[in-house]
Amino acid sequence: MATAHARHASPLERLLLSESFDGEALVKEPMARHTSYRIGGPADLFVRADSLSAARQVMEACAEAGAPCMAVGRGTNLLVSDEGFSGVILTLGRDFKRMSTDLATGRITAGGAVLLSAVVQEAMRQELSGLEFAVGTPGTVGGAVRMNAGSREEWMGSVVSSVVLITADAGIRRIGARQISWEYRRTSIPADAVIAECEISMKESDPFFIRGRMEANMARRKKNQPLGLPSCGSVFKNPEGASAAKLIDDLGLKGRTIGGAQVSEVHANFIVNTGGAKASDVVGLMELVRSEVEKAYGITLEPEVRLLGFS
Repeated sequence: MATAHARHASPLERLLLSESFDGEALVKEPMARHTSYRIGGPADLFVRADSLSAARQVMEACAEAGAPCMAVGRGTNLLVSDEGFSGVILTLGRDFKRMSTDLATGRITAGGAVLLSAVVQEAMRQELSGLEFAVGTPGTVGGAVRMNAGSREEWMGSVVSSVVLITADAGIRRIGARQISWEYRRTSIPADAVIAECEISMKESDPFFIRGRMEANMARRKKNQPLGLPSCGSVFKNPEGASAAKLIDDLGLKGRTIGGAQVSEVHANFIVNTGGAKASDVVGLMELVRSEVEKAYGITLEPEVRLLGFS
């Protein structure tokens, strides 16, 4: 029966059913297990690829089948709909969790699945400066590069020297940071590309200076962010010349709720899951906030959170 089933399976299904596939595939996997919001319905397929070749095979098979394929890291900047995602969620495993340091060049090479916090700590141990702004930032290196994590003053693009991308059509290739357009919370990296690896260039510095900056940044995060409740971080991008949090706060929207979702009482640009929130609750609250800000200031807030599975 297994042989008969395999004969009638699609190329994607045959790949994932193969004993030689370097990874794991889960059917109808709840995305609430894979997002910091702890919200989200099932993905048709949730695939972990443990090697470059496995990731490329999945992407090529999805392209051949016409199946949507979305790469996801730790899901720290992701809101998945209650209905889930009709397609393949691709996450990076074993080979993408490796990191190495070259002190001669001041470079750290990290796989796309390496936690950004681990790279920040490695930089501090090696007395390399440039990533202090990222202390306390959740998620993976791949996710941080894709969204150019940081602020308008300091961001990932300022320390990246090159990235390795995987795409279904062009395969595996390394590109220099100068070939990428880096903007506030945005890059020109194609949406269908998986960030497999990143080279980060830093400079030697006084360890007390590095530690001091990191401790100050971490203290500011703990004071100003609702770290005790599930969230996706900042929900909206800061509009040019303004603070989204201040605009929302000045309208008295802190504490406003829809279902289990709440505009944080600590930071107005966070929408937190107070327990049992649905994606529809979060989206409803986002729409309410956007409407109020637009009505009061004529400013349309742009979401920073990635929305997945919404029509």
